[in-house]
Amino acid sequence: MNLRRRDGASLAALALLAACRSEEPALYTLLPAPGTPRRGGPRNVAVREVSLARYLDRVQIVRSVDEFRLAVSGNDWWGENLNTMMTRLLVENLAQRLPGSNVFATGGAISVTPEATVEVNLQRLGQAGPETLAMTAQVAVTLREPRRREVTRTEALTTPIIGTGTPAFVAAASTAAGQLADAIASILVP
Repeated sequence: MNLRRRDGASLAALALLAACRSEEPALYTLLPAPGTPRRGGPRNVAVREVSLARYLDRVQIVRSVDEFRLAVSGNDWWGENLNTMMTRLLVENLAQRLPGSNVFATGGAISVTPEATVEVNLQRLGQAGPETLAMTAQVAVTLREPRRREVTRTEALTTPIIGTGTPAFVAAASTAAGQLADAIASILVP
């Protein structure tokens, strides 16, 4: 009888422990957004790894900054590091917009001398209101041919958030990343 009581207590403790376990996080990724293809871009375009404002550098999705306080989605996480994901997404978006160019990330296995280099500092990505997403990014483009030219500017982009919840936020962030690629493509092919 004593053995049964001890086994029952052990099973109850295990059941309690299993009940306290948190649910698995929901993982999200940004997707490419279609844009207008442009002809006449540089043959090889290198995209350096996107730099993030430190408050964005976390697995949890930061939805907004309101009155000095971050609103973080506790169990909604990015499926990969945000800087890595933004770099990959920028490469994909630019490749679609510049069909005659080879667009690649500098951190990968490809090592050719590019005619253009793209650098991005992502300063802000979050809700500017209940139905608006804001993205602010510093952009630097260095063109080597036909003559060396450097263009730097800050892109402040907004896009509507259609729907509610994290999926709507991520969809709007994907759209904003497409707008950023449009702005960069317009520098690469004026």
